[in-house]
Order: sequence, then C-alpha cells, then structure tokens
Amino acid sequence: MTDGRGVMLLDSASLYFRAFYGVPDRRQDPAEPPTNAVRGFLDMIATLVSAHRPSGLVACWDDDWRPAFRVAAIDTYKTHRLAEGSQEAEDTPDELAPQVPVIADALAAVGIPRVGAAGFEADDVIGTLTTRLAAAGRPVDVVTGDRDLFQLVDDAAGVRVLYTARGGVREPDVVDEAYLRATYDVPDGPGYADLAVLRGDPSDGLPGVRGIGPKSAATLLRRYGDLAGVRAALAAGDPGIKGAQRTRLLEADAYLDAAPTVVRVVRDIDLPQIDVALPRAVQDPAAMSRLALDHRLGGAFTRLVSALGIE
Repeated sequence: MTDGRGVMLLDSASLYFRAFYGVPDRRQDPAEPPTNAVRGFLDMIATLVSAHRPSGLVACWDDDWRPAFRVAAIDTYKTHRLAEGSQEAEDTPDELAPQVPVIADALAAVGIPRVGAAGFEADDVIGTLTTRLAAAGRPVDVVTGDRDLFQLVDDAAGVRVLYTARGGVREPDVVDEAYLRATYDVPDGPGYADLAVLRGDPSDGLPGVRGIGPKSAATLLRRYGDLAGVRAALAAGDPGIKGAQRTRLLEADAYLDAAPTVVRVVRDIDLPQIDVALPRAVQDPAAMSRLALDHRLGGAFTRLVSALGIE
C-alpha cells in the first residue's frame, strides 16, 4: 500500500463502544460468545483504511479510563460512569466486556500496534503520539467520537480529527481549524480546550462555570486571548467582565485552577518507541485463524486484511 495522508490514531474505546451499540448481535445461540463489537471494530478499521489510505495506524488504549491525577483535581470526573458500588470499575455492558480482550487479540494477530500507558487514558496516548509525530513532520488523523480531542487540531502540523459521533466512520466530520472557527468560534485546538474548561462537560463530570455556555465562553476567549488572559483580566478588575458573569467566574476560581489538568491531554508520556507503519503481513496467521473460527470473525478479518493489502 502506498503512503497516504499520514498516521491514523484510533481512540479504540470510542470506536468499540460505538460498534457494540451499532452492530446487530446475530448470534443464533445465546450461549455463544458475543462478537458484534469485535466485528464492528474490525470493519471500522477496514473502512477507515480504505477511505483514507493512512501511512501508519495505531490503536490507542485506555489502560486507565479514570486516572488518579484527574480524579485528584476534580473528584466528580467520570463518576457517573462508575459501576454500581465501585470506585474504580467502569460500567461496561455485560456483553461488551468479554469482547474487549478479543479485540486486543485480533489487533495483535493482524499486526496493528495497540498502545496504552499505565495511569493514563487513550486520550493521553493520542496526545503524546500526536506530539511526537508532528515534531517528526508526519501529519496525523485522530479518529474519535469524543470532542475532548479537538484540542489537538493544528493545521500547521497537519493534525486533524475525524469525528465519528454523527456520521460514523463512513462520513466523519473532518475537524480542522476552519471547523473549530465555524462551529465553536475558537481559532485552534488550544482555544477549544480553554472553551471546554469554561463550558464544562457533563459527560465527563466537569461542571464548568455556572452561567457560562459555549457562546459566552467563546466571547471571553476572543476578547482576552485565552483562559489565562480571561483570569488575568478578572483579577485586574477589567470592566469588560462585570455583573453576574464576574461573580460566577470568581466563584469558580478553585474549579478554574483544577480543570485544565483534567481537560488537557498529556503530551509527554514516557512511551517506548513505536513502529506505527501499517503491517506488511499478518503478524500471527495461526492466531487469526483461531479467532476467526472461535468467534466467527472470518468475514471481518478478510475485509480488514484486504483493506490493508496484506496476506
């Protein structure tokens, strides 16, 4: 396969959750292991590779979906996703949980690198790899259904997001700086991160500043440049911030100290050097055959291997 645009980084959990809910469970016998998320995930990769012809591919993994450093900053971080009675385990559907190790095994069999880091989310792995690749002059496509990763968008470095929340992997929104300006009235990825801090995100348990929505957040950031500029103007008594807005920003002072640690992805995890190139051959044909037989994945593997142009 010839080199395409650049390296594709997959937000794996975002995609396999989407596959689980979007792909029908076709089992004839309920005693058989579920496979819809595995089939859907492998088909998603095949679709993405066929459509975008990346020069590299990495499946980025949540080794810790709720890292301690983020919980220490804001203790409500992702609390609504906790399994009942647990302070650690994510509430994962019973029929999805056994499919996740199969996805990992399938990636290993084909030869697609899967990368996680203890104590960090996939977002942080993606942030670190994006920073490395951009420094090496390699463009990056981040594939995710999570807006948090919009903060990585950087036209000059060739970093964009293929956002799957609305059109799926077949028709993702291509998020670049023009998209951020048109949709959120912020100029770039860092601007989006500042907007996310001010606005908050209920899906992650981030309260935001009371009374500050995306439009008022964008107005403040446009006027003062960034979150640090907003806070400096507030501290200096700038007359442009007044009334209830001033009161609410002052009330949120502790939150605004803590939230950037939660919102901003880590870009310097101590990851080993990773060969991001597309596989040139199936890494473990015997393992792939065994998975195909045990989980009825023959069609999904065939489509993926064909898309990759390997045997």
